[in-house]
Amino acid sequence: MTRLRWVLRQLSERLWVRAALFALLGIASALASIVAAPLVPEGVSARIGADAVDKVLGILASSMLTVAIFSLSTMVSAYGAAANSATPRATYLLQADTGAQNALATFIGAFLFSLVGIIALSTGLYGSSGRLLLFIVTLLVVAVVVATFVGWIDSLSRLGRMNETIDRVAAAAADALDDYAASQTMGALPARTPPAGARAIVADRTGYVQHVDVAALAGLCEDGGEIDVARLPGAFVGIGETLAHASAFDEDGAERIRDAFIIGDRRSFSQDPRFGLIVLSEIASRALSPAVNDPGTAIDVLATLARLLTRPAPEEAPEPLANVHVPVLAPRSLIEDCIVPIARDGAGMIEVALRLQRTLATIATNPRFAEAAHELAKDSRDRALAALPHEIDRQRLLAATAGRGR
Repeated sequence: MTRLRWVLRQLSERLWVRAALFALLGIASALASIVAAPLVPEGVSARIGADAVDKVLGILASSMLTVAIFSLSTMVSAYGAAANSATPRATYLLQADTGAQNALATFIGAFLFSLVGIIALSTGLYGSSGRLLLFIVTLLVVAVVVATFVGWIDSLSRLGRMNETIDRVAAAAADALDDYAASQTMGALPARTPPAGARAIVADRTGYVQHVDVAALAGLCEDGGEIDVARLPGAFVGIGETLAHASAFDEDGAERIRDAFIIGDRRSFSQDPRFGLIVLSEIASRALSPAVNDPGTAIDVLATLARLLTRPAPEEAPEPLANVHVPVLAPRSLIEDCIVPIARDGAGMIEVALRLQRTLATIATNPRFAEAAHELAKDSRDRALAALPHEIDRQRLLAATAGRGR
């Protein structure tokens, strides 16, 4: 994904952007009837009865403002519930939900459409033909609002619930894991030792690497240069820390290489498969805390992790881009980040310990993660044996893991 596409995608996930676009569309729709009025034959409006548009617009304006405020307050409550019951890192995905954004934007757009229509009617800008066009557009807006409202009711019943939050995090993690499975080096060549004399490209701000535009880096190398990426998305860097090493690039080229790295205040899901898995483990860890004591949610998370880490890899890998070298994200780090916290926090619960062993046995069927899964299974078993208070539970765990090799 290029830097421009990534930036546009981030903008499209902001609530105010979609709401502003729908608001402009609503205003434009109301004013378009004035411009198109000369196209309507005289006398048609009288036969259809477009005088009713005043009342319809009044009802639409009052109801849409109420619905928009109610929807916004419900969304804010859902975000708070997700942050408290799951993890604050998951609220970004709820805020980026296109269904909720479209619903709120539709209500705001319909409100502004009706408001502009009422103002224009009161100033006499619409003739009889213009009123007819406005009436037709108003009926279309009402139809869109009704359809959106019906779908929004279904979304409200699920918004902020634990299962819905887990599913959204899992979907974001799945997208990043699919990209990782297609190419562990983000479509570039594997890492190597940077050549002697290579220029260090350093960060000009402190934060997380959110995105690396590998295609842009490859384009910069078309004239013969080489780039060795040092930091992957998800890495935390400080000012002056190395992002990459570049060979055969001047100062201007070094600046363009730096621009291919987007550094922000928080981690992003798109190019960082570890982050989605970490957020899932945070949900499980909070569920296992003494204040919550909900092992069922942790078991649901383990089932989700098993599904994510056993997804089939694509049969054909893309041709790597020339002259750009990217480090390989170690498979062990992927599952270690999400399994170890659950093994630590759920060590004293036999149901979690048993499900964790089954989960790791399932993950081990994926050759890429098999070795790490076997090692973590042993580590998780040892943690549980040390934490389980009753001998009978320890015997159950030993019996469940007796025939699993290591």
